Amino acid sequence: MVRFLIVRFSSIGDIVLTTPVLRHLKEQVEGARIHYLTKSSFATILESNPYVDRVHVLNGNMGSTLKDLKEEGFDHIIDLHNNARSLRIKLGLKRMDFSVRKLNLKKWLLVNFKINRLPSVHMVDRNMETIRSFIESQDNGGLDYFIPDEEQVPVTSLGKPFSNGFIGLSIGAQHATKKLPLESLIELCSKLNHPVIILGGPGDKEVGEAIVAALPEKAILNACGKYSIHQSASLVGQSRLLITHDTGLMHIGAALGKKVISVWGNTVPEFGMVPYRAGSGSALFEVKGLPCRPCSKIGYNRCPKKHFRCMMDQDLDAIAGKAGELFDDPS
Repeated sequence: MVRFLIVRFSSIGDIVLTTPVLRHLKEQVEGARIHYLTKSSFATILESNPYVDRVHVLNGNMGSTLKDLKEEGFDHIIDLHNNARSLRIKLGLKRMDFSVRKLNLKKWLLVNFKINRLPSVHMVDRNMETIRSFIESQDNGGLDYFIPDEEQVPVTSLGKPFSNGFIGLSIGAQHATKKLPLESLIELCSKLNHPVIILGGPGDKEVGEAIVAALPEKAILNACGKYSIHQSASLVGQSRLLITHDTGLMHIGAALGKKVISVWGNTVPEFGMVPYRAGSGSALFEVKGLPCRPCSKIGYNRCPKKHFRCMMDQDLDAIAGKAGELFDDPS
């Protein structure tokens, strides 16, 4: 038996991007036992993953967390977060560890001086580099996301307009500079010729209601804040395609093999976080040529330049046109 501790504290999207590591270790290392350490708010994402034997939650007391982990007798630590907190875990457990390369200096150069020294390597493949010595080869699979049976949302519960297919529109993101403004979302929905289900958390509910109110003649359902993350994933899985910002549902959509239209604001695909092996025909939209972009590797509450051109100048006609094309494509 070989005991692995996988460490990744946040976020939903980042944890989904670690799932190929779990699958490869479980399938290719004889007797592998996979434990995962994360924050309590993300544990539910992993609890239904068949490649994870146990989920550990980082509580407020690092000492008690380390005590619990030491009792497991791990052989190896796979550090997919690589920050000061995960360093404390590694120093406390004193086991052979393998840490992901975060490339923070190269990201800093791109953000601050627009000098791109980043390798053309997806974050998934950087995660996979940590386990090369344990596996024979990398499979052709993508990301994994497992939805418990009891969290599946019956499409019949959504109403007749959505029973023959719908577009999922994820309007949330952790930072405002990663999101289309309300006026653009309304305009985009007005251009979509198919039913739309708006997806997001409780904080996105008001924006979703405003979109529905602005377009009473359209078949639009505001699901923001009404469903759990697994239930939202269920809706993504039943959609014909997903339109999304650079956020967690984007990676869930890719994990479920959906056609994904990703819309990029202050962040850029060069960071290596584009939808990984999403469905055929997937596309990304960004406003190229802006000297201020990327302004951050994460995001801000408001545009530092105050013009917000990275989202205000998005080609909404092209996004809607691509959505119509993918909706009607049976592949």
